[in-house]
Amino acid sequence: MNGSDVGNALVEMVEVLTPQTDRDWQVRAGPLEWSCWQTAAHIAHDLLAYAGQLAARPDSAYLPYDLMVREGTSPADVLEVVKASSGLLQLALASADPATRAWHYGPCDPTGFAAMGVAETLLHTYDIAQGLGVPWRPPTDLSAAVLDRLFPHAPSGEPVAVLLWSTGRGELDERPPLTSWFWKAAVE
Repeated sequence: MNGSDVGNALVEMVEVLTPQTDRDWQVRAGPLEWSCWQTAAHIAHDLLAYAGQLAARPDSAYLPYDLMVREGTSPADVLEVVKASSGLLQLALASADPATRAWHYGPCDPTGFAAMGVAETLLHTYDIAQGLGVPWRPPTDLSAAVLDRLFPHAPSGEPVAVLLWSTGRGELDERPPLTSWFWKAAVE
């Protein structure tokens, strides 16, 4: 996965959520404890954190900074912050050597950071859309790529359903939703 995939995930998010920016984003984002607004701010935070990791290449921890979106920021402006963070991650990915390693619970390569950026964007867009009552599901191709890179032991099946199940967002072939899960971004 690469920066182009991160950009494609952002396009999906912007297309589905921009028409909803006049709604109340203080409602809960699907199954999350966060509001839709908090969830969008979280996406921006994570994308920026991944860009920072790639730029600084720490080998044992996350950089000690956080993105804080000002309280009272409109949903439309929160989406602008997500766009900015996504753009920074895309630039970091474009300039990273494939051999670059940076910490994410172990050494992670650029493809892992790209996959995590896509996953954060798509999964939380799904959560926000659910909270706002908008029918939307992540695209199949990006879901399959995320599964391939971050969930190597996921069961087979339709990629969107498997990704949602793998992240505790639904049932799969009579399997109950997961209550605990993790992805594998670090490489050996």
